[in-house]
Amino acid sequence: MSNRPIITRFAPSPTGMLHVGGARTAIFSYLLARRHNGKFILRIEDTDVERSKKEFESEILDSMKWLGLDWDADPIYQSQRFDVYRSYIQKMLKAGTAYKCWATPEELAAMREKATAHGKKPMYDRRYRNFTGTEPSGSFVVRFKTPLDGETILKDLVKGDICFQNQEIDDFIILRSDNTPTYNFTVVIDDYEMKISHVIRGDDHVNNTPKQILMMQALGFDLPEFAHVPMILGPDKAKLSKRHGAVAVSQYREQGYLPTAMLNALLRLGWSHGDQEFFSKDQMISLFDLSGCGKSPSVFDVAKLDHLNNQHMKAMDREELVNLLRNNYGTDLSTLLNGDASIKLFDALVERAVRLTDFKDLSAWYFEESFVRDQKTIDSNVSACPAAALEALKVQWQGCADFTGENAFACIKTVATEQALKIPVIAKAVRVLLTGTLASPDMGIVLAALGKDRAVERLSI
Repeated sequence: MSNRPIITRFAPSPTGMLHVGGARTAIFSYLLARRHNGKFILRIEDTDVERSKKEFESEILDSMKWLGLDWDADPIYQSQRFDVYRSYIQKMLKAGTAYKCWATPEELAAMREKATAHGKKPMYDRRYRNFTGTEPSGSFVVRFKTPLDGETILKDLVKGDICFQNQEIDDFIILRSDNTPTYNFTVVIDDYEMKISHVIRGDDHVNNTPKQILMMQALGFDLPEFAHVPMILGPDKAKLSKRHGAVAVSQYREQGYLPTAMLNALLRLGWSHGDQEFFSKDQMISLFDLSGCGKSPSVFDVAKLDHLNNQHMKAMDREELVNLLRNNYGTDLSTLLNGDASIKLFDALVERAVRLTDFKDLSAWYFEESFVRDQKTIDSNVSACPAAALEALKVQWQGCADFTGENAFACIKTVATEQALKIPVIAKAVRVLLTGTLASPDMGIVLAALGKDRAVERLSI
């Protein structure tokens, strides 16, 4: 780690929603800054006027806020900095590190065809690189004057040193014919002016980096540290995409995942700290370091996200979880925090829930007398238990002075013995009648939470 103040940035383009890959980059950048008491800058790269949409910008900002990735100062918009970029273009033209090019689309196409026909890499032939005559009329672009020989070394904090031969790098465009700057150029200017110390991004940007390094050197800028993290794959080991399901952070929020669980899952995609899987946000900040990043692609496993979500729900304060469910997911479990029996049921529901959206269905049997029962499950389990046994159990429960979960289940055992039935035969029938499913919490917890009157009434259904 250098002695420079740590300033990182996340620079999304508002041409789509916040993808989990982009969120992972934001998380790494955020954690590095926060661990070292640095700054985390949010930069909106909205120079693509046609494709940039306010609704995407809002979704990105909302998703970052939901994840708890607070940034320092107001977001910076590239669309408001065109004058700054053009001033640097003029400096480079004057210094001779950039030049105007009037090559037409037809000429460029002919160059590509010629290079391809000779088995060479399609590149601009640099015909205007040293042009000194009268400037042609018509539109032009501005190109960077790439060194014709030598090499550019990317000292990557994740991948190690990567060498690029300058002769393989084109004289690339930095200002389009419509007078708008290109991505590689604006990134260089912004990272310099914002004093970015560490550029963390996906390894799909590796081939852009030597171009940016060359421009920084031409402008006399100090280089930031670069860290290119490996891509995120789907379960089939292909690049994560919509065909693998949800890919936007907001979609996972709607599905009922906690922001801390999402942070945890994305953090573990390409970063590790020993064998530890569960991290609180404070632990993430205190432990994160780029040395923990791996070089290999990571698979985004929804099953692991589900497990982490359950773990983070169990780690939450009960009141906090109840408020979250009530305010954001329309499920009010506040009455389950009153009394030992109800609290045990609440904890059992938390144990079983995978997502926040699960609680409504998991608790329906307790709150609603007309809850949905699976008829097939009723037919296959209740019909296996003699009606006489259920009637005998009703009598037992009605006569039970202390209707605790333990005592109520003891009555089931008694009836099973008297009726010469195996306990599971009657217990399954009772569970289905009380909860509508076999996948419900421990029977003692269910019975204690329902109480005698509700339990007896449901045996009559």
